[in-house]
Amino acid sequence: MYNLVVLVGRLVADPERRSLPDGRPVASMRLAVDRPGRPKERETDFVRIVAFDRTADFALKYLTKGRLILVEGRLRVRRYVDNNGQNRLATEVVARNIQFMDKKPEGVAPTAPPTAVSEQEVPFEEFEGDLDYTEEEEGPVF
Repeated sequence: MYNLVVLVGRLVADPERRSLPDGRPVASMRLAVDRPGRPKERETDFVRIVAFDRTADFALKYLTKGRLILVEGRLRVRRYVDNNGQNRLATEVVARNIQFMDKKPEGVAPTAPPTAVSEQEVPFEEFEGDLDYTEEEEGPVF
């Protein structure tokens, strides 16, 4: 079996910080990815991205709304129960590698961030529960 996802898109908002029960950082964000097609017929997908540990630290420190990035990771579908007691599925990409694909924005501090970060796999079992995604915010959960 092989599970690899590579996406290039722009961040819809700044990454949000969460923590695992043991205190390790989790960054959650949404990436706007254009589907190929004729310019006037293009559609955009909004993909949930989750990063752990060093990759989360990188995202939280250097990524901001509008930045063009490349995300390499794996697709994950997880089940959870929402605040109304409904069973839900959340589809997301667990980021293993994040790279900048654009130039540093104007007015950013002169200290250059690394251009990319990658890390070892984080087992699925280490993160349980919902990341507080809501249907209104993200659209329907499949």
